[in-house]
Amino acid sequence: MRVALGVSGGVAAYKAAELVRRLQQEGIDVQVVMTKSAQEFVTPLTFAALTGQKVITDMFGDESAGANVESAIEHIAVAQRIDLLVVAPATANTIAKMARGIADDFLTTLYLATTAPVVVAPAMNVNMWEHAATQENINALRGRGVHVVSPEEGYLACGMTGAGRLAGVEAIAKAVCGRLGIEHDLENETVIVTAGPTCEDLDPVRYLTNRSSGKMGYGLAEAAARRGARVVLISGPTRLDPPQGVEFVSVRSTEQMQAALVEHLARATAIIMAAAVADYRPIAPETKKMKRGDGRVTLELESTPDILAGIARNKGERIVVGFAAETDHVAEHARAKLESKQADVIVANDVTAEGAGFDHETNVITLYSRDGGEKAFPRMPKIDAAHRILDRILELRRAGRELSATQRAR
Repeated sequence: MRVALGVSGGVAAYKAAELVRRLQQEGIDVQVVMTKSAQEFVTPLTFAALTGQKVITDMFGDESAGANVESAIEHIAVAQRIDLLVVAPATANTIAKMARGIADDFLTTLYLATTAPVVVAPAMNVNMWEHAATQENINALRGRGVHVVSPEEGYLACGMTGAGRLAGVEAIAKAVCGRLGIEHDLENETVIVTAGPTCEDLDPVRYLTNRSSGKMGYGLAEAAARRGARVVLISGPTRLDPPQGVEFVSVRSTEQMQAALVEHLARATAIIMAAAVADYRPIAPETKKMKRGDGRVTLELESTPDILAGIARNKGERIVVGFAAETDHVAEHARAKLESKQADVIVANDVTAEGAGFDHETNVITLYSRDGGEKAFPRMPKIDAAHRILDRILELRRAGRELSATQRAR
């Protein structure tokens, strides 16, 4: 999701920095647009540091660089790529210009150019807020579908008390998320996600592992956290940074991953086993580095613990999701795994398919469920695939509640 944050000139402009961080926690990409007056209260550098993007402050770009065609139509480019425009704080002057269609700076021109939803959070002196002109302008914006996050009452910077204080960051973020369709529909869930590979040592230098990057599991953890779940991410070795807002547990071997799952199992309501767990390990790992010699070397291996089957056998009311990364007969193997492991859902994918499998940014998945459900999805970013898996968990949760209600009624 891409949001343009318009910051107009008022004492509350500093709170826009908090709003940037809050929106980023929802996985939203924020492009900041500042009016000339806003720069008197907060510097563009502050927002550039927070967003990692250029802050737009002038209709025609950097004056020292001179105007050009690209800068002259930048408001159109921004208008086309954003999913929402939020103006916070919105001063009486900016609100008046938006209501009357005046486009004399980048922000007001962007407002006229975009077809995306618009959220406005006013902030001003109480008399200015209650003035008939301001209320008429606010009603005009509401009449056009603009969502207005009304200011709060309290002590104002001017020394007066009354309505006019910028609404809280949470209230503004909630309005933005609501308009973007971002729901916290997993607030009652505690989700354990396993991710990445596991490693089984041959000696102090070498080990057995696989090509898993962890991207699917990390995407699942991020998506679940965005939707309000409490998330425990149990990960084998990867090069990825844990998503914000998750409890992170680092493990290396299959046995360590199993122990971490057992430790956190009691508080989980759903378990998603996205890790590519090593199926075998050496029976007797060498304590010293094996030296190169002539001829062949034979490794004696044993099976690692079947974590998915063990968890599923003792899942109780928990929903358990497993993964099947296959290279052939995908549907056949996925259905067999669903039955043998007693999971609720198996997420299957052909790792040889284009844009699917290990270390890709995208995936192609099919969900097989114990209720007989089967749903295939086209290639999509892994974060989107994660949301489809979470949607299925919610569907199963609702179905379970409905079944319980029916049984109680009998």
